[in-house]
Amino acid sequence: MKHKTFFWFVLPSGLLMMLFIAFPIFSVITQSLYSQHDQVLLTVENCGPFGCTQSTTVDQDATAALKQEQPLGKWAGTGIYRDRNHLAFGEVAAAWVNADGLPDFGRSLMNLPFYKAMAFTLTYTAIVTPLTIILGFAIAVGVNSVATALKGPTIFFSLLPFIVTPLVGSLVLFWMVDANGILGAGLQWLTNNPTLSVKASTALMWIMLMVYGVWHAAPFAFIVYYAGLQTVNTDTLEAALIDGASRWQRIRYVVVPHLFPLTTFIALIQLMDNFRVFEPIVSFSAQAHAASLSYAIYNDLSGETRLLSSAAATSVLTILGVAILLSPVLVRTYRDFSNPR
Repeated sequence: MKHKTFFWFVLPSGLLMMLFIAFPIFSVITQSLYSQHDQVLLTVENCGPFGCTQSTTVDQDATAALKQEQPLGKWAGTGIYRDRNHLAFGEVAAAWVNADGLPDFGRSLMNLPFYKAMAFTLTYTAIVTPLTIILGFAIAVGVNSVATALKGPTIFFSLLPFIVTPLVGSLVLFWMVDANGILGAGLQWLTNNPTLSVKASTALMWIMLMVYGVWHAAPFAFIVYYAGLQTVNTDTLEAALIDGASRWQRIRYVVVPHLFPLTTFIALIQLMDNFRVFEPIVSFSAQAHAASLSYAIYNDLSGETRLLSSAAATSVLTILGVAILLSPVLVRTYRDFSNPR
């Protein structure tokens, strides 16, 4: 393809990416460097027969004029990134100096909002992503082996968790783990502990959130793998069968290498999606036990006082986190395509 033809072919997509991706990111980065203006306070002294009293009110005109003069807010530089609600450089340094070993330092970090959210986000991503890939592949292999007449209904039921709206699916599971729900009552019976509550335990709540994450995302991996299984070379499988390869060996040495590019694709999608986990935390009302980076952004933007700069800084850190997580996969993909075998 000629360079001129390629340019006009790519131009519409490039313009849309600039409009809907690059410009918003640039805007968020800019906002994260400014903090909201403090309200201008006006102190008024009222004197009467019994003495003078002072009252403080907000000078609306002066505050509005200040916001009009500096609409982005006052310059903060990297101050928002370094405050206690984000990277907390000062608190981390103090915790390191005062810590009695790594466990004590880790507990101190968990008292800081950003690191607490980061801990859950990374744990959720590290556990849910591989389990989603493994379970999706297992379902795809199983569905591909069933009789042709049963494949339609089996595929439909396998895709149900992905079809159900995330908020609805998490609410259903939330009701099931309640003390009066089937899962909650079952756990109490298995442990012989009538007071056991998933909603009151941080560890159990984390496990339940991850179970939901795998349950909801596995159908996506399944449908991608199932489509890939239809492209496996049957001649290679038959040759392996003739050579005496077992079912496990055929899957390991023929099917898995063939589906490796799809595994990379699923890993990229799941890493980005899991690192932005949000809906289960809201649906499970798990804010007291688990908080993700996305929930921290939502928390800054909710309520009467919207902390736009704080939300922007957390958004930038989330983007950097996603980029760091994706970099090994992207480098591996680049090497595979640049050095084809």
